[in-house]
Amino acid sequence: MLTSICGINWGDEGKGRMVDLLSEKFDVVCRYQGGNNAGHTVINERGKFILNLLPSGILREDVVNVMGNGMVIDIKHLAGEMAKLKEAGVKISPKNLKISDRAVITMPYNVLQDCLEEDRLAGKKFGSTRRGIAPVYADKYFKKAFRMGELLDPERLYKRVADIVEWKNLTVVGGYHAEKVTVEEIVSYFKEYGEPLKEYICDVGLYLNEANKAGKNIMFEAQLGALRDIDFGIYPYTSSSSTIAAYAPIGAGVPNLQLDNSIGIMKAYSTCVGEGPFTAEYFGDKAKRLRDLGGEYGAATGRPRRVGPFDVVASRYGIRCQGATEIALTKMDVLSDYEEIEICEAYMLNGKTITEFPFTDVLDECKPVFTTVKGWNCDISACRKKEDLPKEALDYVRYLEKACGCKIKYVSVGAERDAYIEMY
Repeated sequence: MLTSICGINWGDEGKGRMVDLLSEKFDVVCRYQGGNNAGHTVINERGKFILNLLPSGILREDVVNVMGNGMVIDIKHLAGEMAKLKEAGVKISPKNLKISDRAVITMPYNVLQDCLEEDRLAGKKFGSTRRGIAPVYADKYFKKAFRMGELLDPERLYKRVADIVEWKNLTVVGGYHAEKVTVEEIVSYFKEYGEPLKEYICDVGLYLNEANKAGKNIMFEAQLGALRDIDFGIYPYTSSSSTIAAYAPIGAGVPNLQLDNSIGIMKAYSTCVGEGPFTAEYFGDKAKRLRDLGGEYGAATGRPRRVGPFDVVASRYGIRCQGATEIALTKMDVLSDYEEIEICEAYMLNGKTITEFPFTDVLDECKPVFTTVKGWNCDISACRKKEDLPKEALDYVRYLEKACGCKIKYVSVGAERDAYIEMY
């Protein structure tokens, strides 16, 4: 069984929490795109963990975790992330962590270039996390990137460094007038952070194909959501990779395989980190209340998330992009403090009501059309069966299910592993 866990909206939907929960049923968990520009927060009996690069299945000892070729890997960040987990008692070895030899390495100069460009843009910035993601993906498609497999042959790798550094300095020095990148610092970077990772690097495509032949259950874990996809998201305020479930087998290393299932993750309300159009956004006291109730601050950056009510228009579009066969609805418990709950059911554009997500360029002209439903105004964090939910909470789930056109199978009522309800 091949299953993708993907975000329906702008990211930060709670995918890590659901991957951690559902990974109990899977043998392999694979990240297939992105880098350390977003985080998955997982809370279990060991404590609270924020994972930026490692698949969320790393917190289960019997799950094999794969970092696919579609990822961009900051090896310094990965080394630190692995060290923190090991200190917390998490076992990591080549048996349960496999890194694609085709995955691209995020370089220090990619991070530098990202920061320089955001500073140059100033008020017109895209809201980058300054982790080097756009520059490293650009290098990949320029065919001037370094890949993880090259760490296995240092002599050949180091011969490439001088030419790449010379090319990169045309931008860093010639374009931004910053201090030049040196061959010595890049070679040192590879030696310090690349050498310890060599034992984890392999042909993950071969491994995944063999696992599939053996009948293993494989989960593909996405970063961010459909509205941050480079092709289908709110471009240019997107990530630089494909966050779409259909890309999962490609970014994992098994383009010959097809998904059996796509589980979409969406919050019971809307959140957005970074710049770009966000039609249903709350401001002022309304935003502060919801943000504080949900603890809405970025796992990777600590930035306050922009918040708003559930957006039917954006969610229905995200479900279509992800080909979601079922939905996991997270953070229902956050709305327990409300007597009435707003829902954005449509947009108003040039005096007309629209219900389909429009082209990005006109989103700034769209205004939200709200409807209000009755809240349950009581704590639901102890609910573990559908029958435990107050009628108003169950009605809210059914409303979203009907409006979005996709079955909601899981409802999360807390951050802990067992704080969820399986609806059917």
